[in-house]
Parts: sequence; structure tokens; C-alpha cells
Amino acid sequence: MKILEEFIKKESASGILLIFATVLALVLSNTALASLYTSFLHIPVEIRVGALYLDKPLYHWVNDGLMAVFFLLIGLEVKREILEGHLSSLNQVTLPGIAAVGGMLVPAGIYLIFNQHDPVAVNGWAIPTATDIAFALGILSLLGNRVPVSLKIFLMALAIIDDLGAIVIIAIFYTTDLSTLAMTLAMLSLAVLIALNLFGVSKKAAYFIVGIILWISVLKSGVHATLAGVVLAFAIPLHAKDESRQSISPLREIEHSLHFWVAFFILPLFAFVNAGVNVTEISFSQMSGSVPLGIMLGLFAGKQAGVFGFSWLAIKMKIAALPADSNWLHLYGVSVLTGIGFTMSLFITSLAFKNDSVFQHTDKLAILIGSFLSAVVGYVVLKSAKSA
Repeated sequence: MKILEEFIKKESASGILLIFATVLALVLSNTALASLYTSFLHIPVEIRVGALYLDKPLYHWVNDGLMAVFFLLIGLEVKREILEGHLSSLNQVTLPGIAAVGGMLVPAGIYLIFNQHDPVAVNGWAIPTATDIAFALGILSLLGNRVPVSLKIFLMALAIIDDLGAIVIIAIFYTTDLSTLAMTLAMLSLAVLIALNLFGVSKKAAYFIVGIILWISVLKSGVHATLAGVVLAFAIPLHAKDESRQSISPLREIEHSLHFWVAFFILPLFAFVNAGVNVTEISFSQMSGSVPLGIMLGLFAGKQAGVFGFSWLAIKMKIAALPADSNWLHLYGVSVLTGIGFTMSLFITSLAFKNDSVFQHTDKLAILIGSFLSAVVGYVVLKSAKSA
């Protein structure tokens, strides 16, 4: 329980910092400082070793590089939760698992209803399926003891399953033409990681060295580079023996070390470089287009309908039970909060629409609006909910 409390505190604090980073990006991009903000995003960053080099603007390093570390942390959390956490038994995973499925299917369906006839827009179907755990837990932290701990666990488990779903979606649907050579190197790196695990290697440096090679290979392969972080995470052992035969947990050590950097540096920086939308150039008529409407309604209406609706069915069919010390209004309030897509939704947008301005940035503004509405309404509902 101490680990859970520490996790929630860090995620909650990160959510608050994300708000400040988002507001700062919006202020800079809508004032005389807009050119300075744009110049910051396009700072060239190059790493060269002989003939091998990586040359990308700063925002690409954030989205392809630092976000791989974020996905590494997600992978570590998922693996730990599956092996010995809140996803380790059927009873624990049933309700959040069913809710997560509903929370992905319904928003995707709503988006597709609006955009099924546009071959470009249809690529964004996964944008409203995500839940931002940092923001959602940040809202819950503002409510203090009004929200039962069981609901916080439910939301955390649902968001982790949601992240796992996003990983699968990215791997299957947002992969471009593959490079045979790069994929071969990636497969060899994966084989080495598996061998390190099977032979009980506990040195974290060994995994990171191979992991860097894996990341570069995946980056060049056509598969999105962030997935290298997930693959690396699943190869790191939860339990191992050090040189003195003492039991250690490389996975927990890395997860604990990464949490601070992801929560207080990587995610806020990602929000800052991706949330800067010049709203003065976007009209109401543009926001009533099929893409922004699909995203806003998918996040605000679709997520709550999917999560609450599927949960209601599971509970009524006695497949699962309401979280302890909670009631239906509690569950509905948390369902609304799952519509806070933000970080992962922005990330999927960058994959779905390679041309960042193809929809005049209405997609990003729609994410912000849908997430904001979900945060406000979810907060109001939970604040008015009485204890079970």
C-alpha cells in the first residue's frame, strides 16, 4: 500500500505540473512570444558517431526519444502489476479490464461515425481512446478523502490497461514501411535482452546498453521508437540475484528511479512542446469539423459512456463488483475522468497525422477541450458524491 500511495502522490503532482506546462505553452503560442516558442521546438539536435548520426529538431527528440523512456516506465509498471500487483489475479483485473475495453471501443466508434468517409481523418480513430493517468489522479488528489482508495486503485488499473491497449494500437496501426535491416538488428537486440533475462543477469547497465541499440534500430525501422521502451521493460527481471547472491529487483529499482524524471521532466516537457496551439487562428466553424467533434465527443461522451456502461453491465451480470466503499455516482465520476486523454491522445495525434497542421491544429485543441470538460465535470460529480 505504501508503494501505491507513493505512486499516486507522484502522478498527482505530475498532473498539476502538466497543467502549468500546458498553460505556458498556450500563452507563448498566442502572444508576441510565439516565434520564440516555435524556434525552441525546432532547435536542431544532432548526435554523430562516425558515419552514424541522428539529426532531428528538439520536438522530435522529445516525442521519439524521451517518450521512449515514458513507455519504458509504462512497460515496467504493467509487468509488475501483472506479476504481483493489481492485475495479478482475475478478480482484480476483471472490472478495470472490462471498463478499459469499453473506454476504447465507444470513443473510437464515435470518432469513426464522424470521420468514416475521410481517408486521412480516419487515421485518428485512436486519439480519443486514451486516458492520462497523471491528470486523472491529479484531479482525484484535489478531492482528498471524498474518493475511496478502492476507486483510485480502479482508476490506476484501468489507466494501465488503457496504456497497454495504446501500445498494441501503436504497434499494429501506426507502423510505416519497414526497413528489413533495421528490423533484423532490432530482433537481434530483442534476442540478446531475452538471453540476459534467462541467464539471470542483474546488471542494469547491460540491459540499457542493448536497449539503446534496440531503440536506434526501431527508430530506423518504421516501427515507432517508443515501443523499444516497452520491449526493454518486459525483458528486465522483477527478481534477480546480485554478485553476492542477495535478492534484488532490477525492475523495481529502475521503475523507482525513472518515476521522478518522467513525472517532473519528461511529461511536462512533452506537454510543453505539443500543447502550444495558436487558438487565435482557429475559428468556431473549424472546431465544428468532423475531426475535432469526433475527438471532443469521443473523449468527453465516449469515454464515460464506455467505461461506466461496460462497468454497469459487468456488475449487473455479477461478473464483477463495485469497488469497496463506493457507489454508482463515485463510479460515474471516475468514468468521466477517464475522458482526460491529454498526454497519450496528443502522442497518438502526432502518429496519426504526420503533417502537424493538416487539420489546422484543431485536433490538438479538441483534445484540450475534451480533456478539460472531463476534468471539470468529473471533479464536480465526485465532489457531490456521498460516501457509500
